[in-house]
This record gives sequence, C-alpha cells and structure tokens, in this order.
Amino acid sequence: MQEEELQHSRWRRSSRDPATSRSTRRNRKKIPKSSRDCHLERKEMRVRDLGLGYDSDETVIFKYCVGTCHSSRKNYDLVLKALIDNGSISGKKISSNPCCRPTRYETVTFMDSQTTWQMIKWLSAANCSCVG
Repeated sequence: MQEEELQHSRWRRSSRDPATSRSTRRNRKKIPKSSRDCHLERKEMRVRDLGLGYDSDETVIFKYCVGTCHSSRKNYDLVLKALIDNGSISGKKISSNPCCRPTRYETVTFMDSQTTWQMIKWLSAANCSCVG
C-alpha cells in the first residue's frame, strides 16, 4: 500500500490560489529588448541629403533597421561559420549570420524645389526582422 501512496503523491499537484497566480503574472516585469536586437530607428532628414538626386529642402522621416541577429542563428549559420573558420569554405562573400533587414517598406512623398510632388517607393523601412 505504501508504494501505491508514493506513486499517487508523485502526481499530486500543489494547490493554486487563482488570485495569487494572476497577480504574479501581472507583476512580472517585461524584459526590455537589448539595444543590439534587430529593431527600427528613425531619423529626420532633408530630401536633398538622401543621395537620390532630388532637389528639395523638405524633411522626411527615414526609418532604417539596426541591430544584430545572433539569437536568430540556425544550424545552417553555425555550420557555415565553422566551415569558414576551419578553411573548408572561402569566406570572401559569405555571411554566416542572419542580418537585420527591412521586411516591409514605406513610400515617401514630398514636394521638390520646382513645386512638383515626388513619390519614392520602398524608401523607408516599415518593419525589420532577421533575414537569412
């Protein structure tokens, strides 16, 4: 009979007070994303300074992707890095890490110095993610 009780006690769960478990979930601190993680940043820029040849003093918000993707590495990335490190594969143009890139883009509209509306598609990042 003792063996049966022992097995039964293994399956017993501690009693839970629903109020306590809810409050601990609510009081949990959210872990802030590291500044190194892939994320979107914004910079106000003059259109003229974008380097696309438009003559305009208007400013636009240019959004771009910043950060690393080390936590997104898969077995492929780990093996590729090992093969590059041991000389099995030449690593001249091979990236062994995923990179932080836009996954969606926004169109930017502005008025140039001749008072003509201009539209540039796929200029600014709308969302960033680890790619590769």
